[in-house]
Amino acid sequence: MKKLISIALVLVMMLSLVACGSSTTATTATKMTMGTGGTAGTYYAFGGVLGQYIKNHAGIDVNVVSTDGSKANIEFIDAGDYQLGTVQSDVMAYAWDGTRSFEQNGAIKSFRVVGGLYAEAVQLVTMDPAIKSVADLKGKAVSIGAPGSGVYFNAMDVLTAAGLTEADIRPQYMSFADSADGLKDGKIDAAFIVAGAPTNAIAELCTTNEAYLVPIDGEIAETLMAASPFYTLYTIPAETYKGQTEDVVTVTVKATLIVTDKASEEDVYNLTKAIFDNTAAIAAENGKGAELSVENATSGMTAPFHAGAAKYFAEQGVTVATE
Repeated sequence: MKKLISIALVLVMMLSLVACGSSTTATTATKMTMGTGGTAGTYYAFGGVLGQYIKNHAGIDVNVVSTDGSKANIEFIDAGDYQLGTVQSDVMAYAWDGTRSFEQNGAIKSFRVVGGLYAEAVQLVTMDPAIKSVADLKGKAVSIGAPGSGVYFNAMDVLTAAGLTEADIRPQYMSFADSADGLKDGKIDAAFIVAGAPTNAIAELCTTNEAYLVPIDGEIAETLMAASPFYTLYTIPAETYKGQTEDVVTVTVKATLIVTDKASEEDVYNLTKAIFDNTAAIAAENGKGAELSVENATSGMTAPFHAGAAKYFAEQGVTVATE
């Protein structure tokens, strides 16, 4: 009997050790927080899809959170609060070079590029039939994004190309959702929204109201692209939004996924692979996934790639700069 009890105790101890070992293994999975954008924007919705694919295919537990956008995401990564972030390619360039919204506090270089994701169209939306061009914004109440945000600088670039200044309009500093509400309530006349089209805030607005997009093309676009080469022309196809019967030409920057430079090469390789090996499945869940490609991911980047991402793209036959 004593021998049986002893054997039983040994078995209990062994099982306890195995259980403890399993628990330890389960808690060692990498955890990352991904900063995105406002809940009505494309960053948040698309980030949620990417987070799930990274979790399911790379084994990294990603917590996707809503933020004030590009600048905030870069600063949170620099502070160590976030490990991943979606950012506009132009804001990423400002951070790396220490210009514009990063001029006062200096350059931030604690992040690396994972890859470009999709085109972020500069969308100028209004319900005022008198506004047919950017020039018609003079004297109007216009939402231009949070001060120092990517949207703010995009709006300033477009206004400058049209010969206007911030003083020529009545600027309102609103989120995408607040901009849509402001248009519906008549508090503002137009709004700049920079995001992948279709954008939830605009789609919802057009569903219940007679809103439309104002083109940013011709001489204004040419002047803008000459001054800032990271802009390119982009066509928002007809029927993207309810009531949009024709294509709308505008300009675009690129949504980009960045990661802390402290992330391991293995983790970043795995998360990059999780995204770009599953582009068709991602596209089935979110339309912006249709723009995911190795070519799009590796072109036009103004900051260095993480070594883990570079390893993945090298396997696809593309060499990217890591420093």
